[in-house]
Amino acid sequence: MQLRIIGAGWAGLAAAVAACQRGWSVTLYEASHQAGGRARALPHDGDAFDNGQHILIGAYSATLALMRTVGVDAASQLLRTPLDLRDLRGHGLHLPDLPPPWNLLLGVGRAQGWSWRDRWALLRAATRWQIDGFTCPDDWSVARLCQAHDLSDALVQGLIEPLCLSALNTSLAQASASVFLRVLRDALLSGRGGADLLLPRTDLSTLLVTPALRWLHAHGAQVVLGERVTADTVQAWWHEADAPHPLLLAVPSREAARLCQSLAPAWAQRAAHLESRAIATVYLQVDDPDFAGLPRPMLALRSDAQSPAQFVFCRQQLGGQPRSLAAVVSDCTLERDALQTQVCAQLRDQLGLRALRVRQTRIERHATFACTPGLQRPSAQIGPHLWACGDYIDGPYPATLEGAVRSGQQAVAQLAQVR
Repeated sequence: MQLRIIGAGWAGLAAAVAACQRGWSVTLYEASHQAGGRARALPHDGDAFDNGQHILIGAYSATLALMRTVGVDAASQLLRTPLDLRDLRGHGLHLPDLPPPWNLLLGVGRAQGWSWRDRWALLRAATRWQIDGFTCPDDWSVARLCQAHDLSDALVQGLIEPLCLSALNTSLAQASASVFLRVLRDALLSGRGGADLLLPRTDLSTLLVTPALRWLHAHGAQVVLGERVTADTVQAWWHEADAPHPLLLAVPSREAARLCQSLAPAWAQRAAHLESRAIATVYLQVDDPDFAGLPRPMLALRSDAQSPAQFVFCRQQLGGQPRSLAAVVSDCTLERDALQTQVCAQLRDQLGLRALRVRQTRIERHATFACTPGLQRPSAQIGPHLWACGDYIDGPYPATLEGAVRSGQQAVAQLAQVR
């Protein structure tokens, strides 16, 4: 079977690899001259800055399997560490390297900065979630979930909010509690290491994109970079008279809607009306003469209206340049100048740094969809011979790398069933 795929982000790459594994003839089109979509490296000032600082977790089984398939040694390319959400003072949750539930029990028991009442409330809530199968009413927000379990402000601000923002990129008041609990279930109950942080030691293009392209070339796929497929071309392909070949749209939701508007207006309307959320990454250089790096590769930050970043990464511990940091602002609503000013002030205050220079700021305005309660996401099948994949497609996960990879693989599996 021949398959055309439009879009060479992580979903498109995953779909292309899965199709080649089935022995299909694959042609992959990408409008940019560089594959990887929103998770790739962009050169600047003699360095490679990712389009945003990403992390993976141990429960990302599909992504890790894809890496193995295309020849990536994940053990050397990813720094694996048990879940660590502590700030510079050591306050917050740090799970030991134990199988569940012992890692959570011991981690909560040892957590600094929480009262015993906080710890008991969190363990009680986690037990309730497990009994309920990590489900809740579909119309609940994460804020409503916290209220239902009487979680204190210290727990919400120090644990639930950063987890929610990093996984769903949506504020507590608007984020879907059902999806949030599903993420927690997979992280906490997928076995030992499921909640581990996997921090890339290299840029994302080197981590997956380049090896995937190399693998695809070796397995006969055609990869066409720098060629934008138009809506007219999609229509022409779709109306091919002789046994039309299936077409898979692996592009962002708004672009997919534009490409198939005339063919499937109802599907296009649903895709086009997904609300976007931004993620910003501020890359900084520390010029303090006595700065030797952060104590850990990733630190949690106290976040509020004037201190927007939730996490800061020590890039020199992850293969980046010495004295370099990356501060991540999920659900970002700030403009560039205000963002940079506030992040610098936040790092000076919370990390005790004085001489900071912004080297690069990446703001992905359409990084994810708003993962709200009861959200109706587009289906993978648009119409006969026309399919879509991406982290926004209907599925159990929010807009994550794992969601993108799984969507690409599942679209190919569904295509195989209908052929």
